[in-house]
Formats: sequence, C-alpha cells, structure tokens
Amino acid sequence: MKNVIEQLKKKREKKQQESKHYISKEQIKATAKENNRIIKQMEKQNNRKNVDESEYITQMRNPNNVVEFDNLHAYFYTDAGVVKAVDGVSFDVPKRSIVGVVGESGCGKSVTSLALMKLMAQPTGQIAKGEIRYNAKDGKAYNIAKVPREDMNKIRGKEMAMIFQEPMTSLNPVFRIGEQLDEVLFLHFPGISKEEAKQKSIAMLKTVNIAMPESIYSRYPHELSGGMRQRVMIAMALLCDPNLIIADEPTTALDVTIQAQILDLLRNIKNDINGSIMLITHDLGVIAEMADYVVVMYAGRIIEKGTVREIFKNPVHPYTVGLQKSIPALSSGEEKLYTIPGTVPNPINLPDYCYFRDRCEKRFGKCNGAYPETVQISPTHFAACYLVDEMKTEIKEKLKEVDKNAKKQQRKN
Repeated sequence: MKNVIEQLKKKREKKQQESKHYISKEQIKATAKENNRIIKQMEKQNNRKNVDESEYITQMRNPNNVVEFDNLHAYFYTDAGVVKAVDGVSFDVPKRSIVGVVGESGCGKSVTSLALMKLMAQPTGQIAKGEIRYNAKDGKAYNIAKVPREDMNKIRGKEMAMIFQEPMTSLNPVFRIGEQLDEVLFLHFPGISKEEAKQKSIAMLKTVNIAMPESIYSRYPHELSGGMRQRVMIAMALLCDPNLIIADEPTTALDVTIQAQILDLLRNIKNDINGSIMLITHDLGVIAEMADYVVVMYAGRIIEKGTVREIFKNPVHPYTVGLQKSIPALSSGEEKLYTIPGTVPNPINLPDYCYFRDRCEKRFGKCNGAYPETVQISPTHFAACYLVDEMKTEIKEKLKEVDKNAKKQQRKN
C-alpha cells in the first residue's frame, strides 16, 4: 500500500513539473497582447526622428573606459513569454584593451554585443532596462539604450564596428567585395569620390594582409576562402577607424592555422588603431592568449569577471572552474574530458535562486537562498557566488603565492 501511495505522489510531482513548461491558449493570448503593447511603446521610442542630442547625452563613470554596461537587461518579447537573454549585466571595456566575454552557447554573449550595436532582432528584441554608455571620439558620451534608430546609424560603423561570426552570411553574395567596402565609406563620408573610396578600400585590404588586393577588390565572396572572407570583414570594420571593434567569435569557422593568423592580426590592429576590442568567444584558449580582462557569463548574467590572470590563476565560481576543467590538456592523464552536468535553465522561466545551483557540484545550504550578490574579491576581481565568503582566506594565500612566484621569475630574467 505504501509503495502505491509513493508511486502516486511521484506521478503527481512529475505532472506538476511538466505543467510548468506548458502554457494554455488563454495564457499565450494574454502574454502576446501584453508583449505587443510593450513592443509598440519601445518601437515608438526607437523610431523617433529629429531627436535632440541632449536626450541621450550622458557622462562616463570613468573617462578611461570606451564602453560601460550598467545593469543591462535585453529581452525578447515572444508569445511564449519574455526571454531574458541578458538579465542585469554590468562591466566596462577600458581604452586600449581587449575584454573577452566567455560562456557556453546561449549565455547572452552575442546578445550583449548586439544590444551595444542596437542590432537585436526587432521588434521582439529590445533593451528593457539599464544603460550602455559609449565614449565617442569627439569626447561626448552617449547612452546607446536611448539613441533612436536614425541617430544610431551615424554611430554604428563609424564609431564602433562588428566582425561577425560567419562571414559568408554577413557578406552579400551578389555584390563584389569592392562594392561592399566602398558602401561603408559612402555612408559615413558622403563627400568621398568613387576613386578615393576604391583606393582606401584596397589600402585596407593590404592592411589585413590580403595578397593581390586589387584582384580581391573585384571578386565575389564565394570566390574567396573562409580566412580571406574573415579578413575582408575585418577590413570592413576598420574602414572608418572605429574606437571599438566587437569581434563575435571571429575564428569559429576557421581551421587552427588560419585562426592563429586572424588572432595575431586583431592584436596588431588593436595597437595600430589605438582602440579597444570586445572579443566574444566560447574558447578559453583564445581568451587566455588575447584578453586583458575576462567576463564570464551564464544564463544572461555575469557570474565572474576580472583580469585574465585572476580568472585563469584563481577562478572562484564553480562554473568558471568547470569551463577550465573541460579544456583538453596533453599533460592530463584523464581519459574522459570533464563535462559540466545538467543543462542551462529556461530563460523564460528563470529560478529565483542561483541559476547554476542545480548543476553545481559544490552547492551547500546557502545556495537554496536568493540569487547571490556580486562580491568583490580584489580591486578588479568579482564573483556572484556564496562560496566566495568561505574561500576568502584561501584566495588571499593563493594570490600571495602567485605574486611571490612572479617576482622570483622576474629576478631570474
């Protein structure tokens, strides 16, 4: 009898869990109606014309930053509910630095960059809350979240540019490479002649180390290799001498040797233009090689951020540790590659506790409480985890040991 009761209880619990993932037709209609109302309001703001600049002029918290994300919320308003793709993200991109944004697929990396460029899939994709402060070349600071679509066209491409993940889908297959490069210059420099635009485009192709640039200028995208197409995308991004380059997984579709060349090229370009790069990737090896600062994202939130040395030498959050453990290493004697158990929570129905709790191997009593606050470990190192308080003494000892080793190495050299 007891076994029958237990089985019935389990069935009831299972049905309750399953019911959370399904919504009725009435709920879909109500959700769609409310979301359409919100979308109309936001689109009305985005489509305003002849807006006075004072409405979106702001002040940088630190003038040495190119971009400051401040409590950014970027949502997709769908019939099934609100997808909280980016849910309260705050970090800075300092001048003349490379900031790596890392995390598994669907964590909100690309949506963060698309929100900065205001290229989210509209009308459903909108910046719901927060600020994105951008430090322009002319010394003004713009709150990108409030910039109307018409004025954003003047900033996007000229002030900040993006290198997309897959160049074959970013380049127009029916136009020649030269026509697509020249178009950027015609848009942002209306007075430029065709010959001047051509010469500048060819010079930029040379800058990104493309052989026979005059020949490439007159070819179609399908006539180029993957590496060459990606170089063309980099050349297009650099044409207007931007302050900030956003590289969204620029090496994903390339083989290892071409990947190394593209990373070297990006590093050299950063020094040449005296600008900053926001590098988005799921490859921790690329981050370790390229970045000055690292931001680790999970389910739309930042779970840890710091300098590249702090994140790799002294990771605190179990998710960051898990990502590092899952990197293949020749020195490791393990036959199986480590995998983080479980799956990412549904972004429509996120829990009120730590999003990583159900996958975490180090969870304890406190983890059943509210989502943990971001705790400062050092002047540049932050983590959102209850383990930080337990590990503070251990972290300090580790940092001292790392500093000692670094000083010894300097003496030897």
